[in-house]
Amino acid sequence: MISIRMPHPLALRRTIAAALALTAVVLACQPSPADPSVPLVVAAHALAPGVALTADDIRIMRAPPDLRPEQALSDPAEVVTRIPAGAIGAGEVITRVRLVGADNLVATAGPDAAAVPVRLPDGEVADLLYPGVRVDVVTGDHDVLARDAAVVAVRGSDGGSLVLLALPRAEAVEVAAAALTDPVAVTLR
Repeated sequence: MISIRMPHPLALRRTIAAALALTAVVLACQPSPADPSVPLVVAAHALAPGVALTADDIRIMRAPPDLRPEQALSDPAEVVTRIPAGAIGAGEVITRVRLVGADNLVATAGPDAAAVPVRLPDGEVADLLYPGVRVDVVTGDHDVLARDAAVVAVRGSDGGSLVLLALPRAEAVEVAAAALTDPVAVTLR
């Protein structure tokens, strides 16, 4: 009869412990995988439209690349001093389209769009306007200069309010030229 000699339990434990320690050392020496997340600029708190952003208004968040919106911004320098075209909620990713500029203008009024500032002497009317509202632009002679203009931003001042409108380029030229010589008004749609 052949007898099989079993290793001593303590020797078996030591062998397993040495193998695990060697595995841990090998894994620790390998470079760690790169962080697959991407930086995103998000609103640190609720942001009002028409107010220039500061560094305190934003924060950086990391997210998986497949959750990044197409026009999301990742560098705070691209956001600070820019103006939200509409309200932005706390924690919301800030994209190029959400800020006043060319991307927002195209998204609001199409690829042939232009922005034109119009001064409204009546501050109460301007209080009814906010980004996204549609208006018609008229003169005191009852001429309609533009239909279905999109309000991009509203800025109040002592002399009335300055309203930035997105229009097709040809209508924007007409509105700008008329506003240089005569007061214009808007009607809400």
